[in-house]
This record gives sequence, structure tokens and C-alpha cells, in this order.
Amino acid sequence: MNEILQKIQKIGIVPVVVLNDAKDAAPLAKALCEGGLPCAEVTFRTAAAAESIKIMTTEFPEMLVGAGTVLTTEQVDQAVAAGAKFIVSPGLNPKVVKYCVDKNIPITPGTANPSDIEQALELGLEVVKFFPAEAAGGLPMIKAMSAPYVNMKFMPTGGINASNLCSYLDFPKIIACGGSWMVSGALVEAGEFDKIKELTREAVNSMLGFELMHMGINCADEKEADGVAGAFENLFGFGKKVGNSSIFAGKFVECMKVPYYGAKGHIAIGTNYIDRAIYYLESMGVAINMDSAKYDAKGKMTAVYLQDEVGGFAIHLLQK
Repeated sequence: MNEILQKIQKIGIVPVVVLNDAKDAAPLAKALCEGGLPCAEVTFRTAAAAESIKIMTTEFPEMLVGAGTVLTTEQVDQAVAAGAKFIVSPGLNPKVVKYCVDKNIPITPGTANPSDIEQALELGLEVVKFFPAEAAGGLPMIKAMSAPYVNMKFMPTGGINASNLCSYLDFPKIIACGGSWMVSGALVEAGEFDKIKELTREAVNSMLGFELMHMGINCADEKEADGVAGAFENLFGFGKKVGNSSIFAGKFVECMKVPYYGAKGHIAIGTNYIDRAIYYLESMGVAINMDSAKYDAKGKMTAVYLQDEVGGFAIHLLQK
């Protein structure tokens, strides 16, 4: 998959932005970045689109900014000249798609049926937009339609919000979802960028689903681990479960047979999507200890530690 599309997959949500005035571009970009989504699809529905893209990419170089509602090759040129890194269109125009492919510009055209997908495959694409997602049948339609096209991935947009976001992202053929619920035109026009930041943060939290899974206690040896686990069992009825490297007391207390990461132990934080959680944390300047990563039989990462401790505890992410 193209490097830009891989980055979009790690971000998970692409805010779809309509800007009528380029003066709103910088504060909106700031709100999105501080809210945890350094990405935007600026639609070419208004005359302010190109200038807005230029402002965002210049003042916030860490952002991944693309152009949406691109209908002509002339708009492709305008968007790329302004700094757009990817192109999105509502439908599949072979002329526009071929123009982008020939220039090595990532493009995700809109599709709504198998014929669209076959045309996209013929043009050499590996990711398409599914639009309008909910109105065109939603996730059941994507699942049914994608079955014959094993290598095609989707970026649905239209009717997606905080309540149905994760149901879409759970389907492995979906790389990300486009949405505008955190960047509504009314909020932008009113200059409510703090509210946009808040809604963006809520969207990220909903996607990643961080929650405390268990706490690990470093014990000197197996005898001590058994004693600590036994204490929790006697006090609270947490049944002991003996493993290779630790003894669990119930689901939430892990007693290590030998000291492991962390001066005091470790805390496991579950997440819906560990790869996206890593990208999110790294974008905040958090270092990840990739040497600690664990994988399942299919090579999918299941756990990884952060580099630094918090309060004497090592922190590790755990794929739910």
C-alpha cells in the first residue's frame, strides 16, 4: 500500500473539512492536531480550499492534508500545488484517476457498487472511498461487496459518527473512515475551535478505546508471586491462575514470578487498535519500546511497552 495510505490507516479517522474562509484554516488545523487527529481532507467545494490547504501544510507541517471533492484534473493540480498529499473524489472519474496514477498522487475515488470497484482495479488502485457509506448500505454492503475483491481496501465516508465508527474500523478491509461530525460547518463558522478540539479528542478516544486491563506486581520469585496472588484470593475471592511467567489473581492482578519491566511492576492498558494507538502516542512524543513487542501466530502485534515508566510502573499496550 502507498505510504500516504498507510499513514491514513494508522490515523484511522480522516476529518472532512469545508472551509468558506481561509482565515479559519490555521485555528482548525491547531484544534485537530491538539485533539489527536493531525489529518484533514479539505473539500474543493469552496473558493477557499486551495489557500486553506496551503496554510495548513505550511503552518502545521506534521499534518497530513489532502483535497476532497476533486472533480477535475485542474483541481488536482491546484490541490497538489497548495500542498495536498492525497486526493479524494465523490465518484470514479477515469480521467482524474488516471491523471493522478500517472503522476503518482494517491487518490481514493468514490465507489458504490461492484462495477466501480472493477473499474478502480483496472486503473491500478488498491484503496477506494465508499460513498455515501450509510445511504449506500453501510457496513453490510461493504462486507458483501468486498468479498470477491480480496485485495481491495475501503475508506467509507458519509453518515459515519462516533457511535458507528468502531464497527466500521473493526472490518479489516477498511483502512480508515472519513467523517465531519467533529468539524461541522456550524462550529467552524462560529469559531468554536475549542469545541472542535474536544469533539476530536472524543473521536480519538472512542476509536482507541483505552481502558485499564490489569496491574502487574514484580515479585522476587515464584513463591512470593504465589503468596501475593493467594492474598488477593483470600481477601477478595480472586481465583489463582498459574502461567509460565506469572500467576494471575482474577483478571486484574498479575504477580510476576521474577521482576519484569518497571521498578514496581507494570500496568496494562487495553486498546481497540494497537497500531493506531502506537501512532497516536508517538505523535505526542511518547517513545515505544518496540523490542518488547509480542505477536500472535499470524504475526499481528498483541502487546508492546512504552519506553518510560509512570510512577515506577512500566506501561504496556494490550490489543483487546
